[in-house]
Amino acid sequence: MSNKKSSPKVKKAEMLDNEMIEQSKNNPAASAHKETVDLNEFRKTAPLSFSKLNYRLLFIGLGINILGYLLMIGGATEDPNQFDASALFSDTRITLAPLLIVAGFVVIAYSIMRKPKTGSETESAN
Repeated sequence: MSNKKSSPKVKKAEMLDNEMIEQSKNNPAASAHKETVDLNEFRKTAPLSFSKLNYRLLFIGLGINILGYLLMIGGATEDPNQFDASALFSDTRITLAPLLIVAGFVVIAYSIMRKPKTGSETESAN
């Protein structure tokens, strides 16, 4: 317990803190006040909202990915002593399937990043 006196700046900061505490005690309804938001207005300004087209593009991209992976399956033989290079290293498995997989990821990325058009933008375009 020291007998040091606090500086005027510390006293002022303590006074401000005490005033803020008293104000929040006196007016609890101000913090509980909630505004109602129209759902259509929220959809127009929501940064990560998906439209029907976004979902369609997402599922198309997933379908392209699944097709690419299905085309990559195969090339195995029933006899382990036999090697068939043409079945294992076919153009479908080496070229077409990876291109489809990359294209599927591009479509998925576009579907996520695409901002849906609002009703006012489509009306002004007509």
